[in-house]
Amino acid sequence: MRSILLGGGCFWCTESVFGALKGVQSVVSGYAGGSADTANYQAVCTGTTGHVEVVQVVYDDQVIDLSQILAVFFATHDPTTPNRQGNDIGTQYASVIFYEDNTDKAIAEQLINELIKDGIPVVTRLEMAPQFYPAESYHQNYFANNPTQPYCNFAIPPKLAKLRASFAELLK
Repeated sequence: MRSILLGGGCFWCTESVFGALKGVQSVVSGYAGGSADTANYQAVCTGTTGHVEVVQVVYDDQVIDLSQILAVFFATHDPTTPNRQGNDIGTQYASVIFYEDNTDKAIAEQLINELIKDGIPVVTRLEMAPQFYPAESYHQNYFANNPTQPYCNFAIPPKLAKLRASFAELLK
């Protein structure tokens, strides 16, 4: 099993996307980049803690590889806007890949460079994985547990539709 931390805006959205992929064993919403003292939703929402809302994706690389995961990542969020995804604005919504080792870093760098060559002005940060702090339990499986929540109904279905249209072969 391998893991990677991905920040692509609100973790409710990214969790829903990666939880639908074959080979993904778990997706945990959480925070990375700040200290343990401020790794809680209320503090992180201020945008002053240094944390990014991320998901920890644990996957079987014999079923799905990091290149495929990152292709989904870049296709289902906007990697061209610093600290913003749609109406969500703040440093906690940064586009970031927190990698575990130099092999993962190289894979991410290659994909970012390909996107830039294709004219996409990627601003996604690429950094060594810091400490990961799981979010509060009510944030886990949020969309599945809160299917009528208005924000979720606005933001998540278009991401899932894009996932189905572009990556059907990767779906569970």
